[in-house]
Amino acid sequence: MDNKKEEHISINIKVLFFARARDLTGMTDMSLEVSPGTTALGCLNKVITKYPGLEEIRNCMVLALNEEYTPESTVVKDRDELALIPPISGG
Repeated sequence: MDNKKEEHISINIKVLFFARARDLTGMTDMSLEVSPGTTALGCLNKVITKYPGLEEIRNCMVLALNEEYTPESTVVKDRDELALIPPISGG
């Protein structure tokens, strides 16, 4: 008989904020705890829940995972870095 108890396992990632995302959160980065199997989109949703002001740039930002652009469907791993990169204008 296996008496192992199911433990809640979580992973921690670092979320990086750039440009307008940094302005809206007032932070350059934060630690985020998520469940294994969470996608980049799931992480983004969790961050937006914490910082609802990000909703205004949600549809125009791109995501990068460990310094490479990534689709929202990519599953994050423990100690990954997820960057929220809004459009940057300049002249």
